[in-house]
Amino acid sequence: MAPHLWRHAGSFDDVLSLADVDRLIAGAGLRRPAIRLVRDGTVVPPADYTRRARTGGTTISDLIDPGRVLDNFADGATIVLQGLHRWWPPAARFCRDIELVLGHAVQANAYLTPAGAAGLAPHHDTHDVFVLQVAGTKHWTVRRPYLDTPLPRHASDHEVAATQPVLFEADLTGGDALYLPRGVVHSAAAQRGVSLHLTVGVLATTVHDVLRELVDLAAEEVELRRSLTPGWPFDPDLAEGEVKSAIAALADWLATADAGTVAARLRDRFVANRSPLLEGQLLEIAALDEIGDDTHVLRRPGAVTDLRLVPAGGDVPDDGAAPGRLQLVLGDRRVTMPAAVEPAVRRLLDGEPHRVGDLADLLDQPSRRVLVRRLVREGILCTRPAPSDG
Repeated sequence: MAPHLWRHAGSFDDVLSLADVDRLIAGAGLRRPAIRLVRDGTVVPPADYTRRARTGGTTISDLIDPGRVLDNFADGATIVLQGLHRWWPPAARFCRDIELVLGHAVQANAYLTPAGAAGLAPHHDTHDVFVLQVAGTKHWTVRRPYLDTPLPRHASDHEVAATQPVLFEADLTGGDALYLPRGVVHSAAAQRGVSLHLTVGVLATTVHDVLRELVDLAAEEVELRRSLTPGWPFDPDLAEGEVKSAIAALADWLATADAGTVAARLRDRFVANRSPLLEGQLLEIAALDEIGDDTHVLRRPGAVTDLRLVPAGGDVPDDGAAPGRLQLVLGDRRVTMPAAVEPAVRRLLDGEPHRVGDLADLLDQPSRRVLVRRLVREGILCTRPAPSDG
Protein backbone atom coordinates (compact mmCIF):
# COMPACT_ATOMS: atom_id res chain seq x y z
CA MET A 1 0.00 0.00 0.00
CA ALA A 2 1.21 3.51 -0.82
CA PRO A 3 0.20 6.97 0.45
CA HIS A 4 -2.50 8.66 -1.61
CA LEU A 5 -3.84 12.22 -1.78
CA TRP A 6 -7.38 13.14 -2.84
CA ARG A 7 -8.11 16.75 -3.71
CA HIS A 8 -11.60 18.12 -3.02
CA ALA A 9 -12.85 14.81 -1.57
CA GLY A 10 -15.77 16.64 0.03
CA SER A 11 -16.80 18.51 3.17
CA PHE A 12 -16.29 16.77 6.52
CA ASP A 13 -18.25 19.31 8.58
CA ASP A 14 -20.98 16.71 9.18
CA VAL A 15 -18.47 14.71 11.20
CA LEU A 16 -16.85 17.63 13.04
CA SER A 17 -16.71 21.36 12.34
CA LEU A 18 -14.85 24.32 13.79
CA ALA A 19 -18.10 25.44 15.41
CA ASP A 20 -18.47 21.99 16.99
CA VAL A 21 -14.98 22.20 18.46
CA ASP A 22 -15.69 25.67 19.84
CA ARG A 23 -18.84 24.40 21.60
CA LEU A 24 -17.11 21.28 22.92
CA ILE A 25 -14.22 23.24 24.42
CA ALA A 26 -16.35 26.05 25.82
CA GLY A 27 -19.26 24.22 27.35
CA ALA A 28 -19.23 20.43 27.13
CA GLY A 29 -17.63 19.82 30.53
CA LEU A 30 -14.99 17.55 28.98
CA ARG A 31 -12.43 15.73 31.09
CA ARG A 32 -9.06 14.26 30.32
CA PRO A 33 -8.19 12.34 28.24
CA ALA A 34 -10.88 13.64 25.86
CA ILE A 35 -8.54 16.59 25.27
CA ARG A 36 -4.76 16.82 25.32
CA LEU A 37 -2.41 19.59 24.19
CA VAL A 38 0.83 19.36 22.19
CA ARG A 39 3.33 22.19 21.57
CA ASP A 40 6.32 21.85 19.24
CA GLY A 41 6.14 18.06 19.39
CA THR A 42 5.99 17.95 23.19
CA VAL A 43 2.93 17.02 25.26
CA VAL A 44 1.74 19.91 27.46
CA PRO A 45 1.42 18.90 31.15
CA PRO A 46 -2.27 18.35 32.02
CA ALA A 47 -1.92 20.64 35.04
CA ASP A 48 -1.52 23.52 32.57
CA TYR A 49 -5.10 23.19 31.27
CA THR A 50 -7.21 21.26 33.81
CA ARG A 51 -8.78 22.18 37.15
CA ARG A 52 -10.48 20.63 40.14
CA ALA A 53 -14.25 20.83 40.53
CA ARG A 54 -17.07 19.28 42.53
CA THR A 55 -19.90 17.31 40.97
CA GLY A 56 -22.45 16.41 43.61
CA GLY A 57 -20.39 15.06 46.48
CA THR A 58 -17.44 14.04 44.31
CA THR A 59 -14.33 16.09 43.60
CA ILE A 60 -12.74 15.61 40.18
CA SER A 61 -9.28 16.84 39.28
CA ASP A 62 -9.19 16.41 35.49
CA LEU A 63 -11.89 18.80 34.30
CA ILE A 64 -10.89 20.71 31.19
CA ASP A 65 -10.54 24.45 31.88
CA PRO A 66 -11.77 26.17 28.67
CA GLY A 67 -9.95 29.45 29.33
CA ARG A 68 -6.59 27.78 29.96
CA VAL A 69 -7.01 25.49 26.95
CA LEU A 70 -7.64 28.48 24.71
CA ASP A 71 -4.77 30.43 26.25
CA ASN A 72 -2.43 27.54 25.40
CA PHE A 73 -3.90 27.42 21.91
CA ALA A 74 -3.24 31.15 21.45
CA ASP A 75 0.36 30.52 22.54
CA GLY A 76 0.90 27.88 19.83
CA ALA A 77 -0.39 24.61 21.31
CA THR A 78 -2.33 22.10 19.21
CA ILE A 79 -5.61 20.91 20.75
CA VAL A 80 -6.17 17.18 20.28
CA LEU A 81 -9.67 15.76 20.71
CA GLN A 82 -9.11 12.09 21.45
CA GLY A 83 -11.37 9.08 20.98
CA LEU A 84 -14.13 10.95 19.17
CA HIS A 85 -15.59 7.62 18.05
CA ARG A 86 -16.48 6.95 21.69
CA TRP A 87 -18.20 10.19 22.70
CA TRP A 88 -19.04 12.36 19.66
CA PRO A 89 -22.08 10.80 17.89
CA PRO A 90 -21.34 12.06 14.33
CA ALA A 91 -17.81 10.61 14.53
CA ALA A 92 -19.13 7.40 16.08
CA ARG A 93 -21.55 6.91 13.19
CA PHE A 94 -18.90 7.77 10.62
CA CYS A 95 -16.40 5.29 12.07
CA ARG A 96 -19.03 2.56 12.39
CA ASP A 97 -19.97 2.92 8.72
CA ILE A 98 -16.32 2.35 7.81
CA GLU A 99 -16.04 -0.60 10.20
CA LEU A 100 -19.03 -2.29 8.60
CA VAL A 101 -17.29 -2.09 5.22
CA LEU A 102 -13.72 -2.99 6.23
CA GLY A 103 -14.31 -5.40 9.12
CA HIS A 104 -11.52 -3.67 11.06
CA ALA A 105 -11.75 -1.41 14.11
CA VAL A 106 -11.78 2.34 13.39
CA GLN A 107 -11.03 5.30 15.66
CA ALA A 108 -11.05 9.08 15.23
CA ASN A 109 -9.08 11.98 16.72
CA ALA A 110 -9.13 15.65 15.75
CA TYR A 111 -6.29 18.18 15.70
CA LEU A 112 -6.88 21.93 15.98
CA THR A 113 -3.61 23.74 15.23
CA PRO A 114 -2.94 27.50 15.38
CA ALA A 115 -1.35 29.29 12.43
CA GLY A 116 2.30 28.47 11.87
CA ALA A 117 2.50 25.88 14.66
CA ALA A 118 3.97 22.40 14.37
CA GLY A 119 2.26 19.36 15.77
CA LEU A 120 3.98 16.07 16.49
CA ALA A 121 7.56 15.36 15.36
CA PRO A 122 8.15 13.05 12.35
CA HIS A 123 6.83 9.61 13.30
CA HIS A 124 5.00 6.58 12.01
CA ASP A 125 1.72 5.14 13.23
CA THR A 126 1.10 1.44 13.79
CA HIS A 127 -2.30 1.68 12.11
CA ASP A 128 -3.46 3.01 8.75
CA VAL A 129 -4.62 6.64 8.84
CA PHE A 130 -6.97 8.74 6.72
CA VAL A 131 -6.33 12.46 7.24
CA LEU A 132 -9.47 14.52 6.53
CA GLN A 133 -8.82 18.26 6.34
CA VAL A 134 -11.87 20.02 7.77
CA ALA A 135 -10.81 23.68 7.76
CA GLY A 136 -7.76 25.81 7.12
CA THR A 137 -4.53 24.62 5.54
CA LYS A 138 -1.90 22.21 6.82
CA HIS A 139 1.43 21.32 5.27
CA TRP A 140 2.29 17.61 5.32
CA THR A 141 5.68 16.01 4.80
CA VAL A 142 5.46 12.32 3.97
CA ARG A 143 8.59 10.18 4.24
CA ARG A 144 9.57 6.66 3.32
CA PRO A 145 8.98 4.08 6.08
CA TYR A 146 11.96 2.54 7.84
CA LEU A 147 9.83 -0.40 9.09
CA ASP A 148 7.27 -2.17 6.94
CA THR A 149 3.76 -2.71 8.40
CA PRO A 150 4.70 -2.18 12.07
CA LEU A 151 2.68 -3.68 14.92
CA PRO A 152 1.73 -1.74 18.09
CA ARG A 153 4.93 -2.98 19.74
CA HIS A 154 7.02 -1.15 17.10
CA ALA A 155 7.11 2.33 18.60
CA SER A 156 8.32 5.12 16.34
CA ASP A 157 11.91 6.34 16.71
CA HIS A 158 11.64 10.08 16.05
CA GLU A 159 15.33 10.54 15.26
CA VAL A 160 15.35 7.74 12.71
CA ALA A 161 12.00 8.87 11.30
CA ALA A 162 13.31 12.39 10.67
CA THR A 163 16.18 11.06 8.52
CA GLN A 164 13.97 9.11 6.09
CA PRO A 165 13.83 10.31 2.46
CA VAL A 166 10.89 12.56 1.63
CA LEU A 167 8.31 10.98 -0.68
CA PHE A 168 6.28 14.16 -1.18
CA GLU A 169 5.06 17.33 0.49
CA ALA A 170 1.55 18.72 0.15
CA ASP A 171 -0.68 21.47 1.50
CA LEU A 172 -4.07 20.08 2.48
CA THR A 173 -7.01 22.49 2.40
CA GLY A 174 -10.60 22.02 3.48
CA GLY A 175 -12.12 18.96 1.79
CA ASP A 176 -8.81 17.25 0.92
CA ALA A 177 -7.98 13.76 2.21
CA LEU A 178 -4.69 11.90 2.63
CA TYR A 179 -4.16 8.16 3.15
CA LEU A 180 -1.09 7.07 5.14
CA PRO A 181 -0.45 3.31 5.45
CA ARG A 182 0.97 2.19 8.79
CA GLY A 183 4.69 2.67 8.92
CA VAL A 184 4.82 5.67 6.59
CA VAL A 185 6.65 8.52 8.35
CA HIS A 186 4.83 11.84 8.43
CA SER A 187 4.70 15.24 10.13
CA ALA A 188 2.57 18.33 9.67
CA ALA A 189 2.42 22.05 10.42
CA ALA A 190 -0.37 24.58 10.12
CA GLN A 191 0.08 27.31 7.53
CA ARG A 192 -2.19 30.33 7.07
CA GLY A 193 -4.76 30.57 9.85
CA VAL A 194 -6.19 27.87 12.09
CA SER A 195 -6.20 24.28 10.83
CA LEU A 196 -8.62 21.53 11.84
CA HIS A 197 -8.24 17.99 10.61
CA LEU A 198 -9.54 14.55 11.54
CA THR A 199 -7.38 11.46 11.65
CA VAL A 200 -9.36 8.28 11.12
CA GLY A 201 -7.27 5.30 12.18
CA VAL A 202 -7.88 1.75 10.95
CA LEU A 203 -6.76 -0.71 13.63
CA ALA A 204 -6.45 -3.77 11.44
CA THR A 205 -6.72 -7.34 12.66
CA THR A 206 -3.47 -8.94 11.46
CA VAL A 207 -1.99 -12.37 10.85
CA HIS A 208 -0.13 -11.86 14.10
CA ASP A 209 -3.50 -11.60 15.86
CA VAL A 210 -4.48 -14.95 14.36
CA LEU A 211 -1.27 -16.50 15.66
CA ARG A 212 -1.84 -15.08 19.14
CA GLU A 213 -5.34 -16.56 19.14
CA LEU A 214 -3.90 -19.93 18.18
CA VAL A 215 -1.39 -19.81 21.03
CA ASP A 216 -4.20 -18.96 23.46
CA LEU A 217 -6.18 -21.97 22.25
CA ALA A 218 -3.11 -24.17 22.57
CA ALA A 219 -3.34 -23.65 26.34
CA GLU A 220 -6.17 -26.20 26.33
CA GLU A 221 -3.62 -28.94 25.54
CA VAL A 222 -2.10 -30.53 28.65
CA GLU A 223 1.23 -31.14 26.92
CA LEU A 224 1.50 -27.43 26.16
CA ARG A 225 0.91 -26.50 29.79
CA ARG A 226 3.63 -28.60 31.36
CA SER A 227 6.42 -27.04 33.43
CA LEU A 228 9.93 -26.85 32.05
CA THR A 229 12.51 -29.21 33.51
CA PRO A 230 13.95 -27.95 36.81
CA GLY A 231 17.29 -26.23 36.36
CA TRP A 232 16.63 -25.18 32.77
CA PRO A 233 17.85 -21.54 33.20
CA PHE A 234 21.29 -22.75 34.28
CA ASP A 235 21.91 -25.19 31.42
CA PRO A 236 21.93 -23.63 27.92
CA ASP A 237 21.61 -27.01 26.21
CA LEU A 238 18.70 -28.01 28.44
CA ALA A 239 16.98 -24.65 27.83
CA GLU A 240 17.38 -24.99 24.06
CA GLY A 241 16.08 -28.55 24.19
CA GLU A 242 13.01 -27.44 26.13
CA VAL A 243 12.29 -24.76 23.54
CA LYS A 244 12.71 -27.22 20.66
CA SER A 245 10.39 -29.65 22.41
CA ALA A 246 7.78 -26.93 22.88
CA ILE A 247 8.04 -25.92 19.21
CA ALA A 248 7.60 -29.53 18.11
CA ALA A 249 4.59 -30.02 20.39
CA LEU A 250 3.03 -26.79 19.11
CA ALA A 251 3.62 -27.83 15.49
CA ASP A 252 1.90 -31.16 16.15
CA TRP A 253 -1.05 -29.38 17.75
CA LEU A 254 -1.31 -26.81 14.95
CA ALA A 255 -1.80 -29.65 12.46
CA THR A 256 -5.04 -30.51 14.25
CA ALA A 257 -6.22 -26.99 15.17
CA ASP A 258 -9.72 -26.06 14.03
CA ALA A 259 -9.54 -22.97 11.83
CA GLY A 260 -13.27 -22.42 12.25
CA THR A 261 -12.93 -22.11 16.01
CA VAL A 262 -10.15 -19.55 15.68
CA ALA A 263 -12.13 -17.58 13.10
CA ALA A 264 -15.22 -17.61 15.34
CA ARG A 265 -13.21 -16.28 18.29
CA LEU A 266 -11.78 -13.45 16.18
CA ARG A 267 -15.24 -12.59 14.82
CA ASP A 268 -16.67 -12.61 18.35
CA ARG A 269 -13.95 -10.23 19.47
CA PHE A 270 -14.72 -7.81 16.64
CA VAL A 271 -18.44 -7.84 17.40
CA ALA A 272 -17.97 -7.64 21.17
CA ASN A 273 -15.79 -4.53 20.82
CA ARG A 274 -18.31 -2.62 18.71
CA SER A 275 -20.24 -0.65 21.30
CA PRO A 276 -23.88 -0.08 20.28
CA LEU A 277 -24.80 3.34 18.90
CA LEU A 278 -27.84 4.16 21.03
CA GLU A 279 -28.77 7.70 20.05
CA GLY A 280 -32.57 7.88 20.34
CA GLN A 281 -32.82 4.65 22.35
CA LEU A 282 -34.36 6.38 25.38
CA LEU A 283 -37.32 7.42 23.25
CA GLU A 284 -37.59 3.90 21.82
CA ILE A 285 -37.79 2.38 25.31
CA ALA A 286 -40.38 4.94 26.40
CA ALA A 287 -42.61 3.94 23.46
CA LEU A 288 -42.21 0.13 23.66
CA ASP A 289 -45.86 -0.41 24.63
CA GLU A 290 -46.99 1.36 21.47
CA ILE A 291 -45.40 -1.24 19.16
CA GLY A 292 -48.02 -3.24 17.28
CA ASP A 293 -48.70 -4.83 13.92
CA ASP A 294 -48.78 -1.44 12.14
CA THR A 295 -45.37 -0.41 13.49
CA HIS A 296 -42.51 -0.28 11.00
CA VAL A 297 -39.06 -1.25 12.24
CA LEU A 298 -35.54 -1.25 10.81
CA ARG A 299 -32.21 -2.63 11.90
CA ARG A 300 -30.61 0.15 13.97
CA PRO A 301 -27.98 1.97 11.86
CA GLY A 302 -24.53 0.84 12.90
CA ALA A 303 -25.79 -2.18 14.83
CA VAL A 304 -23.26 -5.02 14.76
CA THR A 305 -24.50 -8.49 15.61
CA ASP A 306 -23.66 -12.08 14.85
CA LEU A 307 -26.43 -14.67 14.73
CA ARG A 308 -25.77 -18.32 15.45
CA LEU A 309 -28.04 -21.30 16.01
CA VAL A 310 -26.59 -23.61 18.63
CA PRO A 311 -27.87 -27.05 17.53
CA ALA A 312 -29.10 -29.75 19.87
CA GLY A 313 -26.10 -31.76 21.01
CA GLY A 314 -23.71 -28.93 20.10
CA ASP A 315 -21.47 -26.92 22.34
CA VAL A 316 -23.10 -24.90 25.08
CA PRO A 317 -22.44 -21.15 24.58
CA ASP A 318 -20.18 -19.34 27.03
CA ASP A 319 -23.12 -17.66 28.78
CA GLY A 320 -24.76 -21.00 29.58
CA ALA A 321 -27.60 -20.80 27.05
CA ALA A 322 -29.08 -24.21 26.38
CA PRO A 323 -28.44 -25.95 23.03
CA GLY A 324 -31.17 -25.48 20.46
CA ARG A 325 -31.33 -21.72 21.03
CA LEU A 326 -30.69 -18.75 18.77
CA GLN A 327 -27.84 -16.62 20.04
CA LEU A 328 -27.27 -12.98 19.08
CA VAL A 329 -23.78 -11.69 19.88
CA LEU A 330 -23.95 -7.91 20.36
CA GLY A 331 -21.38 -5.28 21.18
CA ASP A 332 -22.04 -5.41 24.90
CA ARG A 333 -23.99 -8.61 25.55
CA ARG A 334 -25.27 -11.95 24.27
CA VAL A 335 -29.01 -12.43 23.78
CA THR A 336 -30.57 -15.89 23.56
CA MET A 337 -33.95 -16.72 22.06
CA PRO A 338 -35.88 -19.81 20.96
CA ALA A 339 -34.46 -21.30 17.77
CA ALA A 340 -37.90 -21.09 16.18
CA VAL A 341 -37.66 -17.31 15.80
CA GLU A 342 -34.48 -17.48 13.65
CA PRO A 343 -36.25 -16.87 10.28
CA ALA A 344 -38.09 -13.87 11.69
CA VAL A 345 -34.96 -12.40 13.26
CA ARG A 346 -32.98 -12.78 10.05
CA ARG A 347 -35.73 -11.03 8.12
CA LEU A 348 -35.90 -8.17 10.62
CA LEU A 349 -32.13 -7.67 10.46
CA ASP A 350 -31.81 -7.73 6.66
CA GLY A 351 -31.42 -3.94 6.47
CA GLU A 352 -34.88 -3.28 5.01
CA PRO A 353 -37.83 -1.68 6.85
CA HIS A 354 -40.52 -4.14 7.90
CA ARG A 355 -44.07 -3.83 9.19
CA VAL A 356 -44.49 -5.98 12.28
CA GLY A 357 -47.72 -7.45 10.94
CA ASP A 358 -45.89 -8.69 7.84
CA LEU A 359 -44.25 -11.37 10.01
CA ALA A 360 -47.60 -13.18 10.12
CA ASP A 361 -46.26 -15.91 7.83
CA LEU A 362 -43.65 -16.76 10.47
CA LEU A 363 -45.13 -15.92 13.89
CA ASP A 364 -48.55 -15.45 15.47
CA GLN A 365 -49.52 -11.97 16.67
CA PRO A 366 -48.44 -12.22 20.32
CA SER A 367 -45.12 -13.84 19.38
CA ARG A 368 -44.16 -11.28 16.73
CA ARG A 369 -45.00 -8.37 19.03
CA VAL A 370 -42.92 -9.87 21.84
CA LEU A 371 -40.00 -10.52 19.47
CA VAL A 372 -39.98 -7.04 17.95
CA ARG A 373 -40.29 -5.34 21.32
CA ARG A 374 -37.38 -7.44 22.62
CA LEU A 375 -35.17 -6.50 19.68
CA VAL A 376 -36.04 -2.82 20.04
CA ARG A 377 -35.37 -3.04 23.79
CA GLU A 378 -31.96 -4.60 23.10
CA GLY A 379 -31.07 -1.75 20.71
CA ILE A 380 -30.97 -3.99 17.62
CA LEU A 381 -34.07 -2.56 15.93
CA CYS A 382 -35.52 0.94 15.90
CA THR A 383 -38.97 2.13 14.85
CA ARG A 384 -39.55 4.07 11.66
CA PRO A 385 -42.49 6.11 10.33
CA ALA A 386 -44.77 4.23 7.97
CA PRO A 387 -43.74 4.63 4.31
CA SER A 388 -45.60 7.31 2.39
CA ASP A 389 -48.01 6.11 -0.32
CA GLY A 390 -46.79 8.94 -2.50
